[in-house]
Amino acid sequence: MEQNNGSAVTGFLLLGFAGQHRSWQVLFTAFLIIYVATLVGNIGMILLIKTDPALHTPMYFFLQQLAFVDLCYSSAITPKMLQNFVSTNQSISFTGCILQLLVYGTFVTSDCFILASMAVDRYVAICKPLHYPVIMSRRLCIQLLLGSYLMGSLNASVNTSLTFSLDFCKSNAINHFFCDIPPILALSCSRIDFNIMVLTAFVGFNLTLTVSVIIFSYIYILATILRMSSAAGRRKAFSTCASHLTAVTIFYGTLSYMYVLHGANRSQEQEKVASLFYGIMIPLLNPLIYSLRNQDVIAAIRHMGMKCFSA
Repeated sequence: MEQNNGSAVTGFLLLGFAGQHRSWQVLFTAFLIIYVATLVGNIGMILLIKTDPALHTPMYFFLQQLAFVDLCYSSAITPKMLQNFVSTNQSISFTGCILQLLVYGTFVTSDCFILASMAVDRYVAICKPLHYPVIMSRRLCIQLLLGSYLMGSLNASVNTSLTFSLDFCKSNAINHFFCDIPPILALSCSRIDFNIMVLTAFVGFNLTLTVSVIIFSYIYILATILRMSSAAGRRKAFSTCASHLTAVTIFYGTLSYMYVLHGANRSQEQEKVASLFYGIMIPLLNPLIYSLRNQDVIAAIRHMGMKCFSA
């Protein structure tokens, strides 16, 4: 690798996890199973919602998109990680690194806004049930979805272009299992103050906006539920929000640990474990959360199973 200019860099090395080659068989098998389960779970969720008319509602429209973005950002990093477990060549091309970061950043950010859109949907469904079909129209759902992808694309394209416009002269070894911004910035011999400022601004804005939407939605939802006179009605309202709240807590908790608290006294290996959780484990967990705790999805799975066996 040339040491002068970022544009002359031809590739990077992904160092992965400390000591991964001593137990690569176990790691490869474990993460291959996780990835296959992620593919099956998310593709299954997409197909289930698409084929069952009972799930053609705004909530499941967003859930279908959530499964899609989980599938995309997991697929952006997991196959390359699996390859590096079994190969002595852990290199990734300069262009490949750009594409990996661009795809990953786009869909992770879109995930935040889709989760916020789902909170808005639950707010309207519980707090304004009579107006729900009018407010949560097909047009509004598509607008919210396009806005989510727009924010994801903007965040990823700006930060990716700024990152790879730097000069890299310290090393070409990325101390991570995929191309992420913080470990790439650590390789630069350019001033990175502006990059950190822009990254912090984007992450701070995205997290503040989406978390605020979720928190205020659930404040109104909780107030409405507490005013309900029927215990059965309260239980039903809580059950429709339980899966979403679980997914939100896991996703935002891990993401905040990684980016908002970046720079705290943590080792690189701890950061890799956090990245592993939200980059690989969360896309696996979301289909399980929504299938095991959602009665509509369970009913749709049973219905599809009965149709398959009777065919």
